[in-house]
Amino acid sequence: MPDLCFMKIQIWSDVVCPYCYIGKREFEKALAQFEHRHNVEVEWKSFELDREAPVHSPDDMYDHLAKKYGRTREQAQEMVQGVVERARTVGLEYHMDKAIMSNSFDAHRLIQFAKTKGKGSEAEERLFKAYFVLGEHIGDHAKLREIAEEIGLEGAEVEAMLASEAFTEAVHADEYEAQQIGVRGVPFFVLDDKYAVSGAQPSEHFLGALHQAWKERR
Repeated sequence: MPDLCFMKIQIWSDVVCPYCYIGKREFEKALAQFEHRHNVEVEWKSFELDREAPVHSPDDMYDHLAKKYGRTREQAQEMVQGVVERARTVGLEYHMDKAIMSNSFDAHRLIQFAKTKGKGSEAEERLFKAYFVLGEHIGDHAKLREIAEEIGLEGAEVEAMLASEAFTEAVHADEYEAQQIGVRGVPFFVLDDKYAVSGAQPSEHFLGALHQAWKERR
């Protein structure tokens, strides 16, 4: 029996996924209009789009996409421009020219650590901003410590965590759970362990799902 006081929303996401940041904004817009928003508990879940991505890549985003999809660099730039324009519709200013390609695993470990300190949402937001807006290296431990300190975490504690294998199992557990429930891409939202919303849907879609999930839980 679910807790009728709170509705839990689980969001599988990767901080290097442009649609995940857009989806976050669309969901936040819907949540701001939801009359029971103060009774909603959001939990961010780890999902790596590319587990094999190097921490340090010689490619920028355009070269990476050109190689991945067999396109020219110019075609990759056109692909990205559509995403940039969609991001603007939700108030995000992506700077893809500055994005530093990297593996997101340690960023996910930082988010898992931040969750234990009640700072999971802050970590998720700051890492998205780091990657898509500021062009910061989200695979670099020194940068991750700096980001952690900005959101109120203890730098030395974060540095020690990153130097260890801590929270590796937590990241893998989220990914295994995603596999078990059939998640094929992100963002992926699960409302009250009952309803699923896939992708960066318009805020109206999220608001409808919130109302439906709240109605049926009672």
